[in-house]
Amino acid sequence: MFAIIKTGGKQYRAEAGVKLRVEKLEAEPGATVEFDALMLGGEQVVVGTPFVAGAKVVAEVVGHGKGKKVRVAKFKAKVHYRRNRGHRQPYTDIVVKEIRA
Repeated sequence: MFAIIKTGGKQYRAEAGVKLRVEKLEAEPGATVEFDALMLGGEQVVVGTPFVAGAKVVAEVVGHGKGKKVRVAKFKAKVHYRRNRGHRQPYTDIVVKEIRA
């Protein structure tokens, strides 16, 4: 059985025992978080409007981190304008424990 969850403006496919890297959550490592299920799949697919009634995805927070650095360069010709910036997107690693349907 799998479920589609939404967090941080993105949707993820969650299965029991699977590790996911989602947008940063305000939870300590070792804490349990719950997500509402947008869709449940398996033998029979159930689509929610917008969520499936009574369906939850329970996950445990493993840790936090930052992604690889993305270089952002600005350049304008003939005026000696050059700017460099870097960005590292924060993330949270979670492990899906169970899907309650």
